[in-house]
Amino acid sequence: MELVPSIFISVGVVYATRKLLETPQRVAWWDAFILSKYWAVAAGYFLLAQIPMLRFLQEWFGELTYLLILATMYQMRDYQPARLYMVALLPHAAVRIVNTIVHWANQAFFEQYDYYFKPAEVFTFLWLVGFGIYAFVQNKKEQKQRRQEEERIRAAEARRAELEHLVDERTSELTAQKETLEKTLADLKAAQTQLVHSEKMASLGELTAGIAHEIQNPLNFVNNFSHLSAELAEELLEEMAKPDPDQDLVRELVQDLAQNQEKINHHGKRASNIVTAMLQHARTSTGKKEPIDLNELADEYLRLAYHGLRAKDKSFNAKMVTELDPAVGKVELVPQDMGRVLLNLINNAFFAVNQKKGNAPEGYEPTVTVSTKLSKKNKRVEISIRDNGMGIPDSLKAKIFQPFFTTKPTGQGTGLGLSLAFDIVTKGHGGTFEVDSKEGEGTVFLITIPV
Repeated sequence: MELVPSIFISVGVVYATRKLLETPQRVAWWDAFILSKYWAVAAGYFLLAQIPMLRFLQEWFGELTYLLILATMYQMRDYQPARLYMVALLPHAAVRIVNTIVHWANQAFFEQYDYYFKPAEVFTFLWLVGFGIYAFVQNKKEQKQRRQEEERIRAAEARRAELEHLVDERTSELTAQKETLEKTLADLKAAQTQLVHSEKMASLGELTAGIAHEIQNPLNFVNNFSHLSAELAEELLEEMAKPDPDQDLVRELVQDLAQNQEKINHHGKRASNIVTAMLQHARTSTGKKEPIDLNELADEYLRLAYHGLRAKDKSFNAKMVTELDPAVGKVELVPQDMGRVLLNLINNAFFAVNQKKGNAPEGYEPTVTVSTKLSKKNKRVEISIRDNGMGIPDSLKAKIFQPFFTTKPTGQGTGLGLSLAFDIVTKGHGGTFEVDSKEGEGTVFLITIPV
């Protein structure tokens, strides 16, 4: 083959190989230094072959091109199309190189056995063409699959970017909603605190009315006995001023003064206890438990609740019954909190019997019973507040401990009393709070507290 046509064909084959095998992407350094500059390599080779001493190179250009392409394919042996092209090209390249070497080394031998060398070259060329076409088809299929995969990846990337954008938008929305909910929660907590304060002040108002009435009794006793003591003191001074005082009378007057002082002291303490109860109820709970005479606490709040209602409604009247177990004694309680529980339940009981009184049959006697009982077996103390009022319908029993739910008419209840009482008993004292009621017959609230 003439050198010039061979150069053009070889350069064309090299550049076709670059395109088919995508050498710029797969063997970038090899392509950059050799394959992409093959025109310069071919031109240099052509110039060298013109030197008389190197004219033999004209016969080797095609074979060297074969070796270059095979070397390129070997570097890409992990790439399936390159392996296929190498299988197609290797037999023909090997036969061409062998034929050229034999022809160059012993031309007579080559020409003598020309009928072996030429057919082998033709056969391997046909192999090259056939398998090359197969490799080309397979390469196109793989390139198509690769493009589809790249398109799928691009579509996935686009979808991922879109999803990330949506996630960012949703995150921004959720952040805004979270901030809104946190603000709403803070507002609700503030409102709850205000409502709890309102409920406390409402119960304090009821308690104050009862205290005002209840405290009047010991104050009357204090005033009366102090007045009597003043008279006795004057009488004693008059007797002592006599030249010969009556010792028996003096002794009797002193004894009367001592008894009056004891009674003044007793009723003064009684008034002081009532004031202390009011202050404890008004004070914010510290949550600290202390030994409290439970029977005394229950009796105190029963009478305070009754007199509080009487102060607001002079026509109100109800029977108060106490069934207090002496064995109960002192129980570890938070006095302010348990006082609020008892006051709320007793007020509700008086409200229920008073509500029934207007439509009750003749002979109905409104009655509220407060009882205590010590269960040594279960190591618990029971407190029950029972009334014979209107009772609670079955449909409402499940709701009575819910915040803001009330069976009282609008404006007469906040709906927080029983909810707060339930929390105080169950969470604050580790007890239980149950209700048993029959509509039209009455209601029993039962509190149990571990001792």
